[in-house]
Amino acid sequence: MEDERPDMLTIGRLADRTGVPVRTLRFWSDEGAVPPVARSASGYRLYDAGSVARVELVRTLRELGLGLDDVCRVLSGRASVAEVADAHVAALDAQIRSLKVSRAVLSTVAKRGSTAEETALMNQLARLSAAERGRIVEEFKEEVFGGLDVEAQVRDRLRGFRIELPDDPAPDQVDAWIDLAEMLREPGFRARMRTWLELTTPVPGRDAPPGASVWWARQAVRTVAEARERGIAPEGAAAAEVLTALFGDADRAAVLRNLEAGREAGAERYRVLVARVRGQYASPDATEELEWLTHALRAARQP
Repeated sequence: MEDERPDMLTIGRLADRTGVPVRTLRFWSDEGAVPPVARSASGYRLYDAGSVARVELVRTLRELGLGLDDVCRVLSGRASVAEVADAHVAALDAQIRSLKVSRAVLSTVAKRGSTAEETALMNQLARLSAAERGRIVEEFKEEVFGGLDVEAQVRDRLRGFRIELPDDPAPDQVDAWIDLAEMLREPGFRARMRTWLELTTPVPGRDAPPGASVWWARQAVRTVAEARERGIAPEGAAAAEVLTALFGDADRAAVLRNLEAGREAGAERYRVLVARVRGQYASPDATEELEWLTHALRAARQP
């Protein structure tokens, strides 16, 4: 057979020359990616030097993940390599984003020891569209912020408040969004947040409520952190001096009521999760400082 066309390659010799198995070459040939240039008198497929180069191109494109249909479009001139590559990059980007979401969900499942039902819910929350995530946030804002008696400037800031997961989120951002979305959808959390905001949000024409600075300024948290570092217990004269430095002669019962409302609402966890979703730096979780402050205020009320 080879003597009939000594300048031609059988499929076996093409396989030897390129290192691609005969079975694969036969499939590529049947699909039109590497068609034979001729047939022997016995009907066997024959290839030439150009076929070797074609096989190398097909192998390269396949190793890059292109489907055989796209490979054939390139080889037939119906699409350029650049056009197919651009489309494939977009597909890969979407696949990478999906894999990141899957990794984040599975990481959260492993961390929590979640049930199958909880896993399904977390996966659903993680894969919501931007519009669907936006609706969750807007419903939360309307129920928690809507109708608050606040200055116009504060109202505009609340209306413009956004919690947006980027198009290409890091696993930690997806993990934070899952936690945050569960919080935002919970009616009890919304009610507790509303109560807390009503206690701590300044009313137009009035002074800030007692203890509001604990939440709206981090200086109070830093002051408590320094007291804890010095080993000051929440009971006793030293703790009382810290309270005086923070709140002066403000109504301590009102301060405690505001502080407890925020802790019950989960305001600190909410703050940290929002920052993580946005990919922003957040000051460290102040839960322990707020607990110290709560104990100190309770101790100060004891006769």
